[in-house]
Amino acid sequence: MIVLRDPSDAALIGHPLIRALAVLRYTQVLNGEPYDPAIHGDMVVAEPGDTVEQLEAAVGFPILHDLFTDAPFGHEDFAPCFEILEEHTYESSTVYEMVFIGNDDGAATALFVPDTEGIPGDLLALCRSFATPAVIDG
Repeated sequence: MIVLRDPSDAALIGHPLIRALAVLRYTQVLNGEPYDPAIHGDMVVAEPGDTVEQLEAAVGFPILHDLFTDAPFGHEDFAPCFEILEEHTYESSTVYEMVFIGNDDGAATALFVPDTEGIPGDLLALCRSFATPAVIDG
């Protein structure tokens, strides 16, 4: 996984669609201001081989369990705790953008999940079940 804690970290992303999305989101969120992680949040990029537990530790939220009831994804009482889950498609590449709002000031953590081999199947199933098409792709 790649954890972006500064806009310059976007250069570390090898996946071109995810890199473009991260740069776009930093541009939108910063709106000309200097980057402050307490205000602007972090971004995390899932990579093949990452576990859901590792990703949950990085974003600070449960992904496959309900935040309040601990109901697992697939259970009738499951409610995801992300605010937004968008599907971005470009050519033959699909990436999910999952956004968690961490406080009332709006600081968020974005998790980018490529729909590719090596990403946990249950995470991809969640993304495919809840994602809405992105309104505007970079």
